[in-house]
Amino acid sequence: MTSAQLHSLKKIELVLEGAHRDFATDLLERAGVKGYTVLGGVSGKGSHGLYPSHLMFNEDDVLIMVVVVVPEELVAPILEGLTPFFDQHPGVMFVSDVQVSRLTKFTG
Repeated sequence: MTSAQLHSLKKIELVLEGAHRDFATDLLERAGVKGYTVLGGVSGKGSHGLYPSHLMFNEDDVLIMVVVVVPEELVAPILEGLTPFFDQHPGVMFVSDVQVSRLTKFTG
């Protein structure tokens, strides 16, 4: 059995209100990402209190998580676009190192 070749990239995870999904995904697409994953019904507790995972009124009223894996050179432009957003809206952003086996899925 051969071992997989791993490549180092960055993972950005965004937790934000569903009402801002289009803003986040449009920003990611304009930055040049090849794809992303959106997870709905995220629950948790933070400085703004408890966020339940069940649908309250519509999909805009629940938290979502957007996950994207990108080359290092895309991190700064994405953070530049998201930092002012998170200065004005509840949510969090995480950036971490990740390794992937299929590099072509995440790069041009």
